[in-house]
Amino acid sequence: MIQAIGLTSTARKESPPTVDDVSFEAGTGRVTALLGARGAGKTTVVRLMLELQQGRGVTYFRGRPLHRITHPAREVGVLLGDVPGHPARTVRGQLRMLCSAAGVPVQRADEVLEVVGLVSLRDLRLGALSRGMDRRLGLACALLADPHTLVLDGPADGLSIREGTWLHGILRAHATVGGTVLFTTDDAKEAARTADRVVTLDDGRVVADQDVTAFARTRLRPRVAVRSPHAARLGVLLAKEARTAKRSVEVVTEDGSRLSVYGSSCADVGETAFRHNILVHQLADETGDAGPLVALSPLADANADAVAAADRAVEADLTADGPTEHPLPTSSGQEAGAGAATGADTHARGLAHTPRADTPQVHTPPDTLPLTPTTEPPSDASGATSTFVPLVGTTSRAASARTTTTGGHMEGAAATPRTPAAALPSLPPPITVRPARSPLRPLRYELRRATGIATGYVTAALVVAVSALIAVLLARAGHTPQPLLLAAWPQALPLPPAAVGAGLLGAFAFGDEFRHPALAADRGTVPHRLGLLAAKLAVGAATAVLMAVLVVGCDAALLHLVYGQELTQVPADWLSLTASWVALVVACAWAGVLASGVFRSTAAGLAAVVAVPIVIVPLVQKALEGPSVRTAAGLPGRLRELAPLHWPFGAERFVAAGVRMIAQPVGGALMLSLTALLCVYLLTVLRPKVR
Repeated sequence: MIQAIGLTSTARKESPPTVDDVSFEAGTGRVTALLGARGAGKTTVVRLMLELQQGRGVTYFRGRPLHRITHPAREVGVLLGDVPGHPARTVRGQLRMLCSAAGVPVQRADEVLEVVGLVSLRDLRLGALSRGMDRRLGLACALLADPHTLVLDGPADGLSIREGTWLHGILRAHATVGGTVLFTTDDAKEAARTADRVVTLDDGRVVADQDVTAFARTRLRPRVAVRSPHAARLGVLLAKEARTAKRSVEVVTEDGSRLSVYGSSCADVGETAFRHNILVHQLADETGDAGPLVALSPLADANADAVAAADRAVEADLTADGPTEHPLPTSSGQEAGAGAATGADTHARGLAHTPRADTPQVHTPPDTLPLTPTTEPPSDASGATSTFVPLVGTTSRAASARTTTTGGHMEGAAATPRTPAAALPSLPPPITVRPARSPLRPLRYELRRATGIATGYVTAALVVAVSALIAVLLARAGHTPQPLLLAAWPQALPLPPAAVGAGLLGAFAFGDEFRHPALAADRGTVPHRLGLLAAKLAVGAATAVLMAVLVVGCDAALLHLVYGQELTQVPADWLSLTASWVALVVACAWAGVLASGVFRSTAAGLAAVVAVPIVIVPLVQKALEGPSVRTAAGLPGRLRELAPLHWPFGAERFVAAGVRMIAQPVGGALMLSLTALLCVYLLTVLRPKVR
């Protein structure tokens, strides 16, 4: 069950909030539609429910707000807009990656692909999906962790009738097995066909909360669908006869051969066509579009007399023995034949009569304040449902009304006096946008993210090819030391190609996440969590080491092939050189990961790597200028003296090599950059907790 209470968006400057005090329920085992025109606030309500947008209010999913649920993806499946993901990733790869994020077996990806009918397209890339296939994939992502609740924002937008029918069947099946479904739509007919309950929004407020039967009866207009080769002529004749008979009939031309006639019947339309010898191919009763919504402000002065007359007529019925229902006036511009608005669409004038159990009375609270639906109304002995409904307005929150509902209709409302200011209810709690959690299996998630697209493979191949070419050219020119020759590091360049490539691959780790979000798409931005950071650093380091080994191996093989064995001899201090080489590429990869995570951009991550030798190294060199009184000569011997036992495998040499590397300008600059980026990253992680 979903319980949304007092959802109110944050107002900007002097403009009113987009959503104001929205409250409703979506029951378990039922499909609930959030209906409203474009701009009515449906998406804002969904974002407030999912704590993606700041505001006020609270939403309970089976009694718990979303931030109190340990694994939100296993409780609430969400579909907001298009499926976020790298366009080069395959459908199956996207789902398998999300399986690691949700902590479910990888076989679940194939199961949901069968459910949504995408098994044959599992190797298709996301960028090649059509609108209908994208909707199916989005539904598969929402169903991946087998959640109890589905929250879908406009799931059928842009779909064909056939695809929309299939989607609604999936939603109905999920509700049938005990799940809760809430979806938004701007099509009243779609809501009437699919939902069990319809919550209508207008201008950011709830104007109706009805069972689908009552919604279809009170909010949808019946019409006659006509198809004829002489539709234009028939429409003119129907309008002419309606004016002559002083009846309210609206004729709408759907296309060249189809008419929609409101306020008439199949018999009347058929008789008109028969009298004028007009061929008719189709003549059927249908449920048309929704009529005008209930006004949230007082009725216009032009309708005041009609409203007062209707109120007097209803009051007379209440005192009579055999009352009958009178059609109540509709809002301005509604046709007389379009169906009278009853239940929540009528306006009472403060009548305090007690309703009879055997006679339905049609009244609602005053129209100057919108209704806020309550939850789980108790039933009385007469079979009606008595509900104490608070009236919440923009200027006063102290009014309340006693209403009685039967079959989805508001009945017998009596306005109660305003409560004193001391009894005003407290404001709903603020909604805080909280970052998403890390994947439950972060290392597996990161491996699938990195290997699911060809970007990493192409980058590594380019680095190896460029390094081999540079090594051959350096060997031809001469005057390059052998260690730099094997690393393809010209003295004129601040960094070798392998280090730049490692930094670029590290920058992709977070840069692509922000550009093409995949992790916790329903939770907004990519989370800053230490578990995910550790996984990205580990995968980045492993990738950098592998690429460094490939570069040295390919350079040595090519140099041996072109120039012989002279340039490929193993140096005497190969251990320390190897440690320095590995440390350089790993540091560049980590700098790219941290910078892209802090600045949320791949370009920023790569810029941070390149800026180390160009900007930070000169600063370090300038700081170290001047005569040196002492040096680190003899450091390996002193390190050996610190340990009571001998260092195994000559580890003191590796430590000394690392210290010497840090003492170098490039090494010192890299260590300084990594320390600064790590501190900033940790600050972004801990900042929400400090608040």
